Amino acid sequence: MSEAELLYEVKGMAAWLTLNREARRNAISVEMIDQFNKYLDQAANDDQIRVLCLTGAGDRVFCSGADLLATMGGDDPGAGARKYAALLKRLNAFPKPLVARLNGHCLAGGMGLMLACDIVYAREGIKIGTPEVNVGLFPMMIGAMIFRNALRKKALEMIYTARMYTPEQAEQMGLVTHVVPAEELDAVVEQALSDISEKGPMAIKLGRQAFAAVADMNLDEALDHLCAQLVEVLKTEDAMEGLSAFMEKRKPEWKGR
Repeated sequence: MSEAELLYEVKGMAAWLTLNREARRNAISVEMIDQFNKYLDQAANDDQIRVLCLTGAGDRVFCSGADLLATMGGDDPGAGARKYAALLKRLNAFPKPLVARLNGHCLAGGMGLMLACDIVYAREGIKIGTPEVNVGLFPMMIGAMIFRNALRKKALEMIYTARMYTPEQAEQMGLVTHVVPAEELDAVVEQALSDISEKGPMAIKLGRQAFAAVADMNLDEALDHLCAQLVEVLKTEDAMEGLSAFMEKRKPEWKGR
């Protein structure tokens, strides 16, 4: 039996998803996307899971993008691309926070996975970029994620030239949250996962979904929608518990309701 292309592990209140094709530079296959959907269902339905962490096997490559031979062959070369686009949509609308741990190079379609995450921690010394034009392709769906995080002209320079960027340059562009030394990466990621896990789960769930919903709204629509969602947050048991705990100077006991 072949080894799973995506690993799922629960550590405390965090679910870890590890791209597990190290020999193929953790390239994305159709099978991996299917496993993503399976594990996202599992994490979404597990009330004990407060946050997800996405990383890659090994210490060289987080994700090199799509496995071109595996995803673009066959009678329908667009099938793999459509499944990848659907995965990005799902990650964007997922009800729990996503943290990316960039343990190695992040290229092409790997950037889509990275940018679907809310927080990105990258180790020093890796490369980040969109090399698709080198082989006559173009980072189509990834562009939708890039332009939601980086300034357009900076992003277009990266896309058109296919230059590889340092994580420090990617941080300046808004693609990466923090760059950390390799020996500190695990500690920084685990602290963030712990911090998020301690916060009100219903507030974060409703807030993440609300922010995703207003991304393309005009200001008036966005304010109306977010105001309505705040009312929904105020109705939750977690909000009542959080306010009571604050007044009573104690740690809240979240119910996730």
